[in-house]
Amino acid sequence: MQITVLAGGVGGARFVRGVREECRRRWPDGNGGTEASVDVVVNTGDDLWLAGVRLMPDFDSLLYALAGVNDTERGWGRAGETERVAAELREWGVGWPWFTLGDLDLGTHLARTAWLGEGLSVSEVARRLQLRWPLGVRLLPATDTEVDTHVLVADPDEVDGERELHFQEWWTRYRASLPAIAFRQRNIEAARPAPGVLEAIIGADVVLIAPSNPVVSVGTIVSVPGIRKAIAETHAPVVGVSPIIGGKVVRGMADACLPAIGVETTAEAVGRHYGSRASGGLLDGWLVDESDAAAVDALTDTDLVAASVPLWMRDLDTSADLAGATLDLAARIRNA
Repeated sequence: MQITVLAGGVGGARFVRGVREECRRRWPDGNGGTEASVDVVVNTGDDLWLAGVRLMPDFDSLLYALAGVNDTERGWGRAGETERVAAELREWGVGWPWFTLGDLDLGTHLARTAWLGEGLSVSEVARRLQLRWPLGVRLLPATDTEVDTHVLVADPDEVDGERELHFQEWWTRYRASLPAIAFRQRNIEAARPAPGVLEAIIGADVVLIAPSNPVVSVGTIVSVPGIRKAIAETHAPVVGVSPIIGGKVVRGMADACLPAIGVETTAEAVGRHYGSRASGGLLDGWLVDESDAAAVDALTDTDLVAASVPLWMRDLDTSADLAGATLDLAARIRNA
């Protein structure tokens, strides 16, 4: 069984941990692992240069969570983190004082930057970083091209009433409080899928779209030229999980992103936004929460096979149950 997941950061990491656990339960290898193979195509639109080092927040969230070294209370970063270097950088006026780099996390960024400086590609660096811990899955950056996301926001203090910020400044400093007009991924037209990405999608038995931000995470991945085409061509059923439960975002601030592309913050609206592959969209199946069960009937005109199940990922078991529900829906679609 070859499973490929398209995922963003924290929510994507929880979901992928669930996929890994469910695979261990369904297809055990007798050694605590699984005979199934899991590839994760990771959003790189949140990446940035800061204080001279290259940060990949979504990739690192997945790396740390799958390695079991993440800070489960904060939901991001490393467990047992300290911030002495960040305090020194603030004293020197380097970087963003409102964007804290933990000391352990900074070690990852320094290693990444050193390898990039030696001429390695982003995907080659990603492979090196994954050698440190037994993850049980393979993480694939969506592209080796820098496609950092910028946000056009309304600003009455500017002459034209608008200004552009790096996504991380809008997200972290302003907490998405400045109304977003548009999201722009730099160099996206010139980007190409990183090595292994197209093969992972086309050769999969199941493709899953994690409950990640539809605009800046999943939206960025499928905007890399070639990836949407691969999704259209794969023989695998493609099943997505709603990041919206009961009209509210599960994590993050997708509700501040969706209006910029004209999509309501509902499970039904996001399902319609993704669309069915039969109509040129991304999905064959769409999972919504039990509280959004009405969306299942409402989506009958979209050629999507929709179902309602519990979506809250409170722990490893509930995350695995959700992953199991996506695999069951994929099997249902395949056998229809």
